[in-house]
Formats: sequence, structure tokens, C-alpha cells
Amino acid sequence: MAEATAYLKKGEGRQFKAGGLWIYDNELDRIEGAYENGAVLRLCDWNGYPLGRGFINNASKIRIRMMTRDPDEAVDDALLRRRVEAAWEYRKKVVDTSACRLLFGEADFLPGLTVDKFGDVLVVESLALGIDRMKDRILALLVETLEKDGVSVRGIYERSDAKERLKEGMERKKGFLSAPFETKVPITENGVRYLVDVENGQKTGFFLDQKYNRAAVGRLCAGADVLDCFTHTGSFALNAARGGAKRVLGVDASELAVAQAKENAALNGFSDRAEFLAADVFDLLPTLAQEGRRFDVVILDPPAFTKSRDSVKNAAKGYREINLRGMRLVKDGGFLATCSCSHFMTPELFAKTVAEAARAAHVRLRQVEFRTQSPDHPILWNAAESYYLKFYIFQLSRGLS
Repeated sequence: MAEATAYLKKGEGRQFKAGGLWIYDNELDRIEGAYENGAVLRLCDWNGYPLGRGFINNASKIRIRMMTRDPDEAVDDALLRRRVEAAWEYRKKVVDTSACRLLFGEADFLPGLTVDKFGDVLVVESLALGIDRMKDRILALLVETLEKDGVSVRGIYERSDAKERLKEGMERKKGFLSAPFETKVPITENGVRYLVDVENGQKTGFFLDQKYNRAAVGRLCAGADVLDCFTHTGSFALNAARGGAKRVLGVDASELAVAQAKENAALNGFSDRAEFLAADVFDLLPTLAQEGRRFDVVILDPPAFTKSRDSVKNAAKGYREINLRGMRLVKDGGFLATCSCSHFMTPELFAKTVAEAARAAHVRLRQVEFRTQSPDHPILWNAAESYYLKFYIFQLSRGLS
């Protein structure tokens, strides 16, 4: 079958031309030639000027995900190998690779594909039809690249069970892509030991993007009374304990997450100082305030309150409210760590929302630092979806001095 060619409408494709990788359904004028969903085709501007090649899916609003800006470059093993090798060489330079994100979709020019490494286990998430067809070959090249560097891979597990696959006309699925193995995988990060549940944990089982943010919080916790909200499997709480916290309370709505957090605390010998509670954080914080509880450090690491532009306004209200409730629990001179992991919550809007919460709580914020996601989740400028994590540490004060 001859390769089809897609043509942009006049004046469209601005995001792509500025450096992005996505072409939306309303940006296309026409497609000439036969094709099937997931196939690679050529992209041209309205006047026929060639712009590159990518894979198409009529079931998705992101109609084409671009693979190369060279219209003559084949999307083949040679291209995939270069992308995989470049991603690995980059990780070796910027991050501890014992547990890290090896492939980060668009930011590694493999749109829709995520691969996390937990020790000698890989966990893959595929969210786009075209890349799903290339997934097995990419994984084979990735294993080959790692093993050539002396890094063994014991097994691969797929966690392509996110709802986003439904928007691509794909079924959700999870399971082994290798011989079966024990799915609770041990890792060490920042000197803290964890068991990562790659089968049943959220996303791929562990949030690697907060690696250095957790270490930054840990440095503030010597002798502190710490509250870790939305603790998940206890990662911020355990970094606080390792940093010398006197007492840590970690809270999460998920009974499974709390059970894993307790298991991780025991693994590190922190059970005497780190307590975990299954509760709704929004409900618990006012109760703690009424009881007169105050903490030296409060950590707010909520899930994304919005996954679309349509719900940003309501999400901002949620972030404002949780920060207001958290600030009320921080001692005068204590610290607040707060973040948003939704890329629809822009840095400007998140900063504005936190400032509004501070005014309502009658506290002043002294910024200690602003951080983003760890560098194994690189931010590709002009691809907004790759920049999602905003993380602040503040010192709070009340009164005039």
C-alpha cells in the first residue's frame, strides 16, 4: 500500500511548527491515499511543503503524532534504535538509573510510550495506537541497549490500563510481556527502600518524578513533626523519617496504598516514627485543626484535580482549598511543600491559587525553592504535555515579623 499524505489547513499546525509533536483533528484539511489507523503517513503543509512523518488515528482528537520532521526519513528500526539509545545515554548523565523513567513519550520523541525501570524490571505504558504497534520492537531494542551496557532485565510488565487508551479506540490491558516474576519489586531511592507493586500500584507502581523533591523535603525534617498528605506508598513520609523527623503522619484515601506505606516503613525500620492512616485528606485536615494539631512540615502531594481544560476552574478551587487547610496546620516558621501534577494547571495559575490560599489563611509565604519533575521526565519546550509537575517549598509566618 502506497503511503498516504495528510495536508494541513492553511494557517494550522502552529504548535507542531513551534516544536510540538501533535496534529489535532481540526487542523487537517484532507488526506490523500489509502491508510489504516496506526499507520505512518507523510504530513504536508496546505501548499504541499513536506513537514515530516507520523502515525495517524482517526479515533483520537490527536489525529497525528509526529515521529520525524524529515519527510524522507523512514520510521524503522534505525530510527527507533537512535531514539532508544539517546534516551538511555541521557538518563545515565542526569539521574540515578537504578530506578528511573527510561522513556517519557513525546519528550523522548516516542509519542505515547512510557517505560519505567525498577531495578531489573521494566514497566511499560502505551497510550497511542501507532506506538502500540511499535511497542514490542522498541522494548526489544531497549533491552538490547541496556544489556549491551551491562544492565540486566529480568522481566517486563505492561500497565496499559489507563482510561486514555479508550480515547484512542484501544482496549485497556495489563500483564506480563516476559516470563512471570514476583510483581513486588524492591528499589532504593534517596537511600530509602521500597517495594513497588508494578501489578496493582497506581500508574506503573511508583511515582519517580518526585525523586529529588522528596530529598529536598527530607533535608528540612530533622527533629520535626511532619504531616504527609496523599502519601500514596509513603515516599515523602519516609524521606522525612530518613531526614530525622521526630514523628510522621502519612494520610491517603487508599487502603491499599496505606498498607504498602506501612510495609515500606517497616522495611526501613521507621515504623516507630512513621504512622499511616487511611482517610479522606479534605475531611481530616479540618479535624486536625479543630484538635489543635500543628506540624513543623506539611506536605501536599494530591492527585491531578484536572485532566482537561474544561475542569481547570473547579480544579483551581480544589487546590486553593487543600492549600488553605494545609497552611492552617503549619506552625509559625514551619514549612509547606505543595505541588500540582496536572499540566492543565499552569505554573502561573498554580502560583496564583497558592497565593490566594495564603491570603485566606492569613499567612505570609517565603519561598524556599521551586522545582519541577526529576530530569528523567524531561520537559520538551513547546510540547506542553511534557511539563506537568510544579513543586514549591515555602516557609510560613504569621503576624508582622
